[in-house]
Amino acid sequence: MEQPTPPPPPGDHGFRPPRIRGARRNAEGAVSPLGFEAHRAENPAAPAADNTVFLEHRPRLFSLAYRMFGAAGEAEDAVQEVYVRWALADRAEITNPEAWLTTVTVNLCRTQLVSARARRETYVGQWLPEPVPTGGGALGPLATVEERESVSLAVLTAMERLSPIERAVFVLREAFGYSHAEIAQMLDLSVANTQQIFHRAGQRVRTGKQRFVVSAEHARTMIEKFLQAASTGDVDGLRELLADDVVSIADGGGKVVAAKRPVVGGDVVARYLAKLSRFLGPTARFDFDEINGDVGLVLFQDDAPFGVLVFDFDEAGAIVAVRTIVNPAKLAALAA
Repeated sequence: MEQPTPPPPPGDHGFRPPRIRGARRNAEGAVSPLGFEAHRAENPAAPAADNTVFLEHRPRLFSLAYRMFGAAGEAEDAVQEVYVRWALADRAEITNPEAWLTTVTVNLCRTQLVSARARRETYVGQWLPEPVPTGGGALGPLATVEERESVSLAVLTAMERLSPIERAVFVLREAFGYSHAEIAQMLDLSVANTQQIFHRAGQRVRTGKQRFVVSAEHARTMIEKFLQAASTGDVDGLRELLADDVVSIADGGGKVVAAKRPVVGGDVVARYLAKLSRFLGPTARFDFDEINGDVGLVLFQDDAPFGVLVFDFDEAGAIVAVRTIVNPAKLAALAA
């Protein structure tokens, strides 16, 4: 079946996304590397991929796709599909590879985000974004507060309120700094429309509790105290670290025992998290890592990733949110 492609935007982007015939796909519907090689074997006239150009842009494309989905696996599948389209495209019609690749990626993500949303509606328990270690630059430069904020689990979760087009405009403008004129060309919209969409998306993302940025040193100190209290069942010690309106959200995906609803309130959350030690085996250990731009804890059991905890803080420096991901399907990036 031919894959639908977005309409070409106006302007000189050299955007002519090809229709892919006969490509082999995996169980999730993504084109696999072996599928592409098989396609070329059956279609020897198909052009070879310019790996140098594509690989130069690949990290940025993954970073874009991840912000669109909040899931590393789905982002990888989208980038793989973009590679196939790049490999089959007529280079003579591509005047700006970066613009072409970005346009194809964001529009492909828009299309696939519809089905991803449908799957999340039947997700067991709370859905949280897939955590990614960012200390090595997996999601691009995170030198500024704004850049780290754009990949935080808090913001990615908030972006679930956006429609696919709102998310595309918000990500392109907020995280990548494209002008409204460039975004309009990529998404086949008017400049005025992208401005309105961006304003609306920003309001929806920032609705609710404000997230304050604390120093890495303060975060690590608080998390060390949290770990000590939680691992020893010290309810009072935990309570001292938590804001009165703290919320704990856990994502087990129905595969690992986790609260299916948010746990709210300092006293309740302290008692809930004090039970953490019950789930730790004799080989369990916690390591600090940079997760989505924030200081986080990675739990290992038998040297394999078992869970991730990421924290938000209020203006007084108290813990105001604890996000725990223990769904094994979401921990692949930590095992790489």
